[in-house]
Amino acid sequence: MTHEPHSKTDSLIQGYVESPDMQRKLYKRSLLIVVISQIFGGAGLAAGVTVGALLAQDMLGTESFAGVPAALFTLGSAMAALLVGSLSQRSGRRLGLASGFLAGGIGAIGVVLAAVSHSIVLLFVSLFIYGAGTATNLQARYAGTDLAKPTQRATAVSIAMVSTTFGAVAVPNLVDVMGRFAMSLGVPALAGPFILSAVAFILAGLVFLIFLRPDPLVVSKAITQVQLRQSTLKDMPTNLQKINNRGLIVGTTIMILTQIVMIAIMTMTPIHMMHHGYSLGDVGLVIGIHVGSMYFPSLITGVLIDKIGRTAMSIASGGVLLTAAIVAALAPSDSMLVLIIALALLGLGWNFGLISGTALIVDATEPATRAKTQGKIDVLIALAGASGGALSGMVVAHSSYTTLSFAGGGLALLLIPVVIWSHKKQKVVASDGISLN
Repeated sequence: MTHEPHSKTDSLIQGYVESPDMQRKLYKRSLLIVVISQIFGGAGLAAGVTVGALLAQDMLGTESFAGVPAALFTLGSAMAALLVGSLSQRSGRRLGLASGFLAGGIGAIGVVLAAVSHSIVLLFVSLFIYGAGTATNLQARYAGTDLAKPTQRATAVSIAMVSTTFGAVAVPNLVDVMGRFAMSLGVPALAGPFILSAVAFILAGLVFLIFLRPDPLVVSKAITQVQLRQSTLKDMPTNLQKINNRGLIVGTTIMILTQIVMIAIMTMTPIHMMHHGYSLGDVGLVIGIHVGSMYFPSLITGVLIDKIGRTAMSIASGGVLLTAAIVAALAPSDSMLVLIIALALLGLGWNFGLISGTALIVDATEPATRAKTQGKIDVLIALAGASGGALSGMVVAHSSYTTLSFAGGGLALLLIPVVIWSHKKQKVVASDGISLN
């Protein structure tokens, strides 16, 4: 005897559970909503990346703490990742992601007010809150995977990420324009991009809040519950449990290492360029290309990961990041072209690592705990990025940009043995015909 749905929402979700065709349509619709929101979210994300360190240097009067903004909004993103993940698990992606983006918008408004009042305390607090938008931008990549088939997961992540490109690339190249607009309002020029960031994050949150109905994670959990009731298997095979645990560990490690390397080198590149006489527009161009490289290749990356496997693309991530670090370290101070190549490779390596790691995490989690687990993992990624951002300024202040880049290359190298070790272990564990890639 079936249980009679006791609300309109339950009845709607039950309809999706019973209809594969409706599930496919909801999967596509959810991806479209994610794409639209991520266009705005990418614009909000790029402001802190482009001028955060420069604004802090201007207000503090020293470059020793230039990495603090990246550390603060990354720490804020760590806290937000945990909260957004928990809220998403409890109430669905819609409320979790909307809340995170709206908080990020409030943080961006606070940064603008801090610049106007020249309040260091308000700046630091606001950058911390601004990090909620950064975390949500990253967690939104999971929303498209909730109803995706295993062979579609990396592609779904890539679609979510590539949509970030449009906003993320536009903002760095609007630094001068937004600076002039800010000055016309009596706001310091370096705070200009944060005005755009505030509007963008708030719009991203509203898109999720209004349109992400029914919630794909809620539907996915309902589908899984039905499948478990119908299944004759009471327990997950031991070998599959081991593979899932290893997938969580390796996927997390890949994303942590790529985040540290990318954040550390990216954070100090604008400072390095300003020291060698480049203009704010030049900095915006380099960072814009870098951010574009982080997201624009995603469609190709996702297809490659689904076709040739997580392992191969994770190793490729380590190789590309190592190359980027070497090019950055050896770049002549007067060659903007070489810096562009280095930062483009840095973004590409991060792209390979993040999508590969994300696919491994989705493969290794079940809907009943997926969002909460993903939130916890994103906390570790954010803390890793915060460490990279904070230490990068100190390394450059006491040594050089070259030293920082070589150190990043050394960390990138660690990816390769970790992934190879994991793949060999998986082959040993998978003795019952479980497919590996």
